[in-house]
Amino acid sequence: MARKCPVSGKGPMSGNKRSHSLRATRRRWGVNLQPFQVEVDGKKQTVYMSARAYRSLTKADR
Repeated sequence: MARKCPVSGKGPMSGNKRSHSLRATRRRWGVNLQPFQVEVDGKKQTVYMSARAYRSLTKADR
């Protein structure tokens, strides 16, 4: 499974890990993917999407 949100298109970001002595080594920040039950074409389906995207979708329903 790709670590990418199908709704928002968010993917992993990269940057530097900094130690106490400020040495820089590369690291990655992943997306907060969670399984959610979503209706797709009238059927419930489990979709892995970011928590922020799910909040945006449910906020639009209110």
